[in-house]
Amino acid sequence: MAVLAGQKAVRFLDKGCLMEELLNVPDRPPSSAECKQAPKGCIIWIMRSSFYWLLPLVLILASEAQGQATRRPRPRPRPRPRPRLRPTPSFPQPHEPSEPTDLPPPLPPGPPSVFPDCPRECYCPSDFPSALYCDSRNLRKVPVIPSRIHYLYLQNNFITELPLESFRNASGLRWINLDNNRIRKIDQKVLEKLPSLVFLYMEKNQLEEVPSALPRNLEQLRLSQNQISRIPPGVFSKLENLLLLDLQHNKLSDGVFKPDTFQGLKNLMQLNLANNILRKMPPKVPTAIHQLYLDSNRIETIPSGYFKGFPNLAFIRLNYNKLSDRGLPKNSFNLSNLLVLHLSHNKISNVPAINNRLEHLYLNNNSIEKINGTQICPNDVVAFHDFSSDLENVPHLRYLRLDGNYLKPPIPLDLMMCFRLLQSVVI
Repeated sequence: MAVLAGQKAVRFLDKGCLMEELLNVPDRPPSSAECKQAPKGCIIWIMRSSFYWLLPLVLILASEAQGQATRRPRPRPRPRPRPRLRPTPSFPQPHEPSEPTDLPPPLPPGPPSVFPDCPRECYCPSDFPSALYCDSRNLRKVPVIPSRIHYLYLQNNFITELPLESFRNASGLRWINLDNNRIRKIDQKVLEKLPSLVFLYMEKNQLEEVPSALPRNLEQLRLSQNQISRIPPGVFSKLENLLLLDLQHNKLSDGVFKPDTFQGLKNLMQLNLANNILRKMPPKVPTAIHQLYLDSNRIETIPSGYFKGFPNLAFIRLNYNKLSDRGLPKNSFNLSNLLVLHLSHNKISNVPAINNRLEHLYLNNNSIEKINGTQICPNDVVAFHDFSSDLENVPHLRYLRLDGNYLKPPIPLDLMMCFRLLQSVVI
């Protein structure tokens, strides 16, 4: 019966009168006799009874169908372009000098000082009243130095010059450390007004020449790792007390050194000219010298008898040069007081003659193919002599480096017989 009712409902729907028939159907259910006499009314009543239950569902389905027909597909959001990041400048503002990247960050101000004259940007320790610590403070100039200060620490700053008034109130300074700054210009008289200055450290700056008018009492002058290519005439003439002169890692050439360059350095004990561009041995080195550093230059020859005028010379470094047998006269290093000799990384083919007091000999990374203990044994020593009763004449050599040559183990027996005190031999 439900199928029949559905078919007739469709037919009524096609004729457009379904709603009118549904509204005119009586509220009471028809009897069986009435359904037989008027099946149409019975069918319509059944449809009206189910109409109230199906109407919400029909409306929901209709709205969904209409929405799907009219709904536009949602556009896929386009990815937003990433904003271009402007590169952060690695340099400060134009009014500030660019700062080296190898410096540590500036230290915060120290605790309040018990000294009223202590500069605000520095630190004055109460247990060391004669010292002033202004290191790593990002300073552009030298602060006002109290007159009580003897030891001044100004390393690791951005100081570019030393004008005349730099140490105006501190004539009693004995120690100044200006390492790792940017000093390029020094007033000619600024250091002359420091008569008590003994130690002056100015390594890792931008100096192009040795400062003039240095204090007479200066004992140590350290100027390594600058851009020094000039030594003014007579700059060392009054430095009779200077003991150490360090000029390594600069741009010094042979033409810089005149016969009178070192005139006045009567007590100089240590001279460091390593890592420059020298091709010759410097002339007229002070005779009181104890230690001579000439590593990493371009020296090819040593004049005959060059070291004879240095009776106290005990330490020589000539590593990383261009020395060969032709450039080494016989007995060049046969010096009575020589204790340590560095000749590594050259072009030497034969072991040079040495004295019996030498303790350390470095000949590694040369062109030595063979070694004869009898030949290199000091001239006044017999290789197989019994030294048990003559220990004073025993060769003192204790350390010998021969690696990086064309030698192969074992160590020659005559070498061991001559140098009885050898503790280490590297081949």
